[in-house]
Amino acid sequence: MSELRETEADVIVVGAGPAGSSAAYHLARAGVDVLLLEKSHFPREKVCGDGLTPRAVHQLIRMGVDINAPGWMRSRGMRWVAGSHRVHIEWPSLGSYPDFGLSRSRHDFDDILAQHAAAAGARLHNGVKVTHPVLDRAGRVTGVSGVGVTAGPKGPRGPEEPEAPTVYRAPIVIAADGASARLALALGLERDAKRQIATAARRYYRSPERSQDEYLELWADLRLPGTDRYLPGYGWIFPMGDGRVNVGLGALPHHRYGKVELRTALDEWLARTPYAWGLREENAEGPVRSAALPMGFNRHPLYARGLLLVGDSGGMISPWNGEGIAQALEAGEVAAGSAALALALPQGPKRERVLLNYPVEMNRRWGRYYRLGNTAADLVFSRSGFQPVLNRCVLGSPFLLRALARLLTDLTDKPSRDTIDHLINTAIRLVPTPPVRRKTR
Repeated sequence: MSELRETEADVIVVGAGPAGSSAAYHLARAGVDVLLLEKSHFPREKVCGDGLTPRAVHQLIRMGVDINAPGWMRSRGMRWVAGSHRVHIEWPSLGSYPDFGLSRSRHDFDDILAQHAAAAGARLHNGVKVTHPVLDRAGRVTGVSGVGVTAGPKGPRGPEEPEAPTVYRAPIVIAADGASARLALALGLERDAKRQIATAARRYYRSPERSQDEYLELWADLRLPGTDRYLPGYGWIFPMGDGRVNVGLGALPHHRYGKVELRTALDEWLARTPYAWGLREENAEGPVRSAALPMGFNRHPLYARGLLLVGDSGGMISPWNGEGIAQALEAGEVAAGSAALALALPQGPKRERVLLNYPVEMNRRWGRYYRLGNTAADLVFSRSGFQPVLNRCVLGSPFLLRALARLLTDLTDKPSRDTIDHLINTAIRLVPTPPVRRKTR
């Protein structure tokens, strides 16, 4: 085994998913020497619905990603299915966001973002598994330790001869290492057990009939397997534009009912769909894959001792709809701004004050909205899913439908430009601001 190696940078970003690549891109554009470490080798699979709301599209546009290139599928809005009701909701025309969504498989979506960050100047290192943070005598993060992972015939595997670990040093580290949150856990930043963790399962099907659909389809009337109770979540059918659709379920566990058997629920649901859609075993591509969805700011604090948490590592998935890509992209940009500003100041109290403002800013943006969403998840979604809010009164009112859609997807202009904006923004302002938690040693 060779001797320990060291690499230095201004900022280290661990994880090249949407959050990490966004942070690395914005840091590189600010002239910061940023090192982006990713344990996998692109392209790679990722459990996701692959549907992007206008909020996520807005962030891609801010990053300069070419969303007109081949492979991107545009959507006009959402189609909600509840019993015999099928309603269409167009994406709103706002001043702050585009009026269209997108679909793109995570198989190459993450690769596109990582390469985009690299083209901006970030140093991308694939095949580096970060094992733990490196701390100084005061317990502050001064880097990470990682080992190389080679790509085997069936995916990443450990090399036959263990490589020497490399220490990557930087005064600021951004953790974008996903739901596992290894770096956060190493600092004792535990998950809030009171907050919900949803689960999702998805599979691809060859379905030429549905692949070119202009709407992201959501089903709210699904049942728990073997019962008459509504699934505490929803199902989706998202067109990919390449002859396939992404089909999946997302659900919140409830203490009364225990864990939801998503694969059984998925099979029972797809058996109800028209045969012409092709959502049958013989048209499936790949296995059913599942993942955990940490939601509603379920890990605190978002900054501690030189480590900033972004995306799933900070539990940033929306408790309203399970969306995580838009939040990851936005949090990456905010974290990059905080890190770049901090580096412009001398090491010490002034720099620390800037970094401590990162969770304050994230709380300002989403604190009230997530607090209200967490309450809705606890009282409604985890018990009966979306069926109670998609009742006959709501489905029969275009105004209520548009208002509910914009609430669930966090699409409003600020300051308000119309009645729906005013109602939603006022309701959120009435929610008490959650306290910003800070880790004590």
